[in-house]
Amino acid sequence: MLFQTEDLLPVLALIVWTLVMFVWMYATRLPAFQKAGIEPNEARHPDAGYNARIPASVRSVADNYNHLHEQPTLFYALVFFAALTGGGDNVFMYLAWAYVILRVIHSFIQVLSSKVEQRFLVFALSTLVLMAMALKEVLRLLL
Repeated sequence: MLFQTEDLLPVLALIVWTLVMFVWMYATRLPAFQKAGIEPNEARHPDAGYNARIPASVRSVADNYNHLHEQPTLFYALVFFAALTGGGDNVFMYLAWAYVILRVIHSFIQVLSSKVEQRFLVFALSTLVLMAMALKEVLRLLL
């Protein structure tokens, strides 16, 4: 099956969501830094101690932005792998959209409530979806 441009829309959607989180992060982080009197050089490293001086809600947005640069990189690679090797049927695309939706839900849980049990459940589900996508591609190539 040849990939169409629409097949890459889940990738674009997750990239756009990551950029939304970037804006959200700085819209909350910069005012929090100013209010706490944190100088930019103090924030060179996340373990520098300044995090204790800003609200947890602000840290959660930054943490989520960082999380969107971790596991989703596998998602991006997997979708492009499928595109370049002729994979990506309808089931694959439904799984790709499910992954994106779960990552957005994960973001909202982390930023708005930070209930660890809920967040873990959504993260685990998104990981299972990613595993299903990878397994589907492996089986496609082997069979």
